[in-house]
Amino acid sequence: MTLLAGEGVDEMVDGTRHIRPHWRGVLGGLSMLTDSLASRQRRLDQAFEDEGVRSILPHALSLGAQVESDTDGLWRCDPIPLPIAASEFADLEAGLAQRAALMGALLDDLYGRQDVLAQGLLPPALVFNNPAFLRACHTTAPSFHPRLSFYAADLIRGPDGRWRVLSDRTSGAAGAGHARENRRILSRVVPEMFRSVQIRPLRPFFDLWQDALTQAAAPDRPHPNIALLTPGPGSPQWLEHMFLARELSCSLVEGGDLTIRGGIVYLKMLNGLHRIDVILRRLEGRMVDPLELSSGSLLGVPGLMDAVRSGTVRVVNDPGTGLAEAPALAAFLPALCDNLLGERLRLPSVETVWLGDARSRALVMEDSARWLIRSATDGNGQPQATADLDPVARARLFEQIAARPSEFSATVGVAPSVAPCARGAELVPQAIVLRMFLVRNAGAWHAMPGGLARHLEPGQLTGQLPPRGMSKDVWIIAEGSEHIVGPAALAQAPLPVRRTFGELPSRTADNMFWLGRYIERLEATARLTRAIILRLGRSTPMPREHLELQLLDGCLAASHLNDPETRANGTPMIAAIAASTREGGTITRLLGHVGRLTELVRDRLTGEMYASFTHMLRAASDEAVASHSNLDALAHTMASIQRFSTVVAGLAAENMVRGGSWLFLDMGRRVERAALTLDHLAVVLDQPEPRWELGLRLALEICDSSITYRSRYFTTLQAGPVLDLVIADDSNPRAVAFQLMTLRGLLSNIGGGGDDRLTAEADQLLNTALSIVSNLLAQHEAAAALEAVPPRLVALAEGVRALSDLLFRRYFALLPMPRAVGVEQEDEPPALRGAA
Repeated sequence: MTLLAGEGVDEMVDGTRHIRPHWRGVLGGLSMLTDSLASRQRRLDQAFEDEGVRSILPHALSLGAQVESDTDGLWRCDPIPLPIAASEFADLEAGLAQRAALMGALLDDLYGRQDVLAQGLLPPALVFNNPAFLRACHTTAPSFHPRLSFYAADLIRGPDGRWRVLSDRTSGAAGAGHARENRRILSRVVPEMFRSVQIRPLRPFFDLWQDALTQAAAPDRPHPNIALLTPGPGSPQWLEHMFLARELSCSLVEGGDLTIRGGIVYLKMLNGLHRIDVILRRLEGRMVDPLELSSGSLLGVPGLMDAVRSGTVRVVNDPGTGLAEAPALAAFLPALCDNLLGERLRLPSVETVWLGDARSRALVMEDSARWLIRSATDGNGQPQATADLDPVARARLFEQIAARPSEFSATVGVAPSVAPCARGAELVPQAIVLRMFLVRNAGAWHAMPGGLARHLEPGQLTGQLPPRGMSKDVWIIAEGSEHIVGPAALAQAPLPVRRTFGELPSRTADNMFWLGRYIERLEATARLTRAIILRLGRSTPMPREHLELQLLDGCLAASHLNDPETRANGTPMIAAIAASTREGGTITRLLGHVGRLTELVRDRLTGEMYASFTHMLRAASDEAVASHSNLDALAHTMASIQRFSTVVAGLAAENMVRGGSWLFLDMGRRVERAALTLDHLAVVLDQPEPRWELGLRLALEICDSSITYRSRYFTTLQAGPVLDLVIADDSNPRAVAFQLMTLRGLLSNIGGGGDDRLTAEADQLLNTALSIVSNLLAQHEAAAALEAVPPRLVALAEGVRALSDLLFRRYFALLPMPRAVGVEQEDEPPALRGAA
């Protein structure tokens, strides 16, 4: 589809076909590359994939699909940046700062006195018919805080060489986090280009932004808590939100993580409720409060607008700022700028008209081929080029315009500028659009010395960032006389030193806990499956091995680690194992759960940990899909999964601070390992006396304790020493007692003192496990004693799972206090708690 006609300006070459001065350093850097440009592009793609920028792992793995590794990921970065001269950037910054100030003044007026409507400077249809106009935000009281603190604009350079604004983004434009990641990864993969030219860094912009958020809090909050409100992992911008939360040092929260108590916003933490002072909104404005705005929203915080009006919390940007993204507003901005700011508009928009005006409508209909038809109010809608429509579709569009003209606007089609982009070993021209970002700090607007340029593809001209595409790092060429400007140093009270386990959002603790559990389930499934494969691979299995196969398969069934339908249909064991690695199979589902949870807790993992997790998960997933029914390939897949579990344990032990994230990850692993070990021991030990030796050997194999047993007892196999090693030995990391003792210690560390009930339950389970072994050792009749062990192991496994349920209700089930409608509650709890 052709959106724009004509021939665009070349960003690199001027009108005389000479290289522009600010491009010479970039081309000089390219000449310094020691390998091909195509090689650097592949390395750049790999770096983006390793760090999750290009592809979101769980969206593939959760469906049991093979992870794609080609170039059709979400976002890629061109190794060729887009340089902008310092003088040109200064003009853009001044023009965009004026537009940001204009948008702020316009929003203040439309949500306040509405003078521009009374004076006829803006048609009321563009305001009251706009879904982004939130009546709950309207007030006649004077506002002491700016509604607009962050602003972005999409710009396009026309054939005359001038930059024009294609769309204003006032609600909460995405892309700043991607721009930061582009710069970070590009500097690592193509360092030669950074040595050839001096560019302005991006970090001072984020420092200014962070300082602006801090200053937005109430004056009586010297160390404010800032949260970034995201729709969650289902959002296309989830990755961007994680980047921003890290750069701005704020908590990444969803609506369900927040609660309103007494008109104050709190974040639900393990050790109680923590007050939130500033919310950086990355959620659609009408979704933030289901009580006053969109009643169907499940993403917002009930009562948030009331807390905003009371002044206990600031929301940046204000929920109603999306109103200024209406495309038709561009037609009225020159007059509004003169009225509200008393200035001439410095940086114009692409020529736009509102079709609710009869003269403008006639102008468009006279030569419709040169116009792009857009919604008048929806800034995220894509324009339609009438020249690309067939006669029937064009006639239908004109009928809609004639029937509801106020709902449409029209923009002149402008040929965008082109910039060189890497395609293999060649440089090819590609149309681009530039997004720039500004933040308001201390009453002044500051532009990011960079931005996010992207290749312009059909259907991606305006609106939100597309879900995929090719982006460019934007370089602002620094001059020798420039100084890096950051926020002014402020006197602050000293921070108290804190080393607590409980300062972790309950949702994050929940995800960490289940990540640990699923990793253990995956490892246990792979261990048992590999043991089965090794026996099936022998040409003539002995009768004893047939019994072992039945018991190992029984272990999988006891823990629900195999497909019940496959077992019910009598599928051969080899085919059943192969089916577990295909789409929808047990192994693939567990890989999907681990991948999904890894993405959910990504903001709690270092870059190295995340890359290690995802790299090994992709490798294991690829091997699982490719293994089919080949026993050697299946065995190798199971070994890869076991190595992944070992790597996770090592990274957690050596790379994670002993805080809440590590605590709940390890707690999940201990709960699951204890329960599964007890399940499996109960199966292999539930044998008649002639098969006891076989069951004891399998118990040692399942618990990976055969070598330790031989080093202690040589070849003599007896029930007492075996059960002592796999159940009661607290020095054996595979023993049940080790899991329960570790679990007890972890429970006692939550929030400092822990929960006495949970600790007591863990103590009781530990004592039960030890008593099973002590009773066996005290009996002279080994037969009678061993027969009583399996039922006690089954009961103990149920007790471990019951402890997990208690843990869930105590720390993860965040339900509001029940209240009867219309009944006053006389006795309030003495302290606010974040979990029931």
